[in-house]
Amino acid sequence: MNRAAAPAKHAKAVRVLLVDDSGVSRALMTRWLHDDPQIRVVTTASNGADAIEAAKAHPVDVIVLDVEMPRMDGIAALPRLVEAAPGARILMASTITTRGARVTFQALNLGATDAIAKPRSGWATAAGPDFRDEFVRKVRALGEIERPRHAPRRVPPEAAASYTRAEPSRAVPQAIAIGASTGGPNALFELIEQLPKPVRVPIIVTQHMPPTFTAILAEHIARRSGLQAFEASHRMPVQPGVVYVAPGGRHMEVARTGAAVRLLLTDAEPENFCRPSVNPMLRSAAAVWGAATLGVMLTGMGSDGLEGARAIVAAGGTMLAQDQASSVVWGMPGAVVKAGLAAEMLPISGLASAIGCLLEAGR
Repeated sequence: MNRAAAPAKHAKAVRVLLVDDSGVSRALMTRWLHDDPQIRVVTTASNGADAIEAAKAHPVDVIVLDVEMPRMDGIAALPRLVEAAPGARILMASTITTRGARVTFQALNLGATDAIAKPRSGWATAAGPDFRDEFVRKVRALGEIERPRHAPRRVPPEAAASYTRAEPSRAVPQAIAIGASTGGPNALFELIEQLPKPVRVPIIVTQHMPPTFTAILAEHIARRSGLQAFEASHRMPVQPGVVYVAPGGRHMEVARTGAAVRLLLTDAEPENFCRPSVNPMLRSAAAVWGAATLGVMLTGMGSDGLEGARAIVAAGGTMLAQDQASSVVWGMPGAVVKAGLAAEMLPISGLASAIGCLLEAGR
């Protein structure tokens, strides 16, 4: 086990355990995190076995866990880390490969909270500012939320009812557009799995993820929900009852061409530091389906999707948002709620029921 030299910081700094078999990687990530006054690296470990002992010895808020390590890898250590540090959120760090993506989704099923894709071999010395900034933002966001140690946090009914609601559309939804980021994969799996079947409208999804990962995300959505799900390709026709996931690195929009609606992929500049961004998808959905657009904002840091949500409401459509208690990070849905754009703010099960009721109105 390797103890990190941590400078004195604010008493409420996010406490981090870094786990990576590369000494260079540990040193670099420690330096990046120490540059943020709101983060403190408490200790580090070079394998899963040492990480478990470190988690027992040091209270931490966030564990950054590498996948491939000697002695005990990240996947083997993950369930025991969840047990050793039940209040901690675990950020998996894996390479941008098909194998890395599949292992990441396995980790999410085992209790990891989120994932970040490291560049390929030699990443520690080649990583640029974009990766560094994303890494630090994720660690800070995961650690800043007050987490329950044993039971889910309960929100008083009066607090849940205190937000300004937008008027829902009277039109029956013709499409569902879902945006998500940090914590999004598990939220997406639960939501789409719980939707009343059959689903007779298309579902378009933008989840902040890198290339390769989004294709595996679509596979897992299909497996969990029983619906057809695909990573989007350019000019793919949109069909009812099918889920389309924006590919990593490209914005996804919809456009009407004659009687058909097709997906358009663009390489336009990132929005809110994101590509894919939720905004282009929501704006284009509002332009195509108008008041019959149903937008859903799930857990995620930042405010990506806020402008797209404005477009949906301005077109007469309906926005739903995940509530704070069930979100990993209540940034994106919180921005929609605080702007008075959400018709309802609900946990995942409530969102699935609300969507089902709105769709049922047209049957």
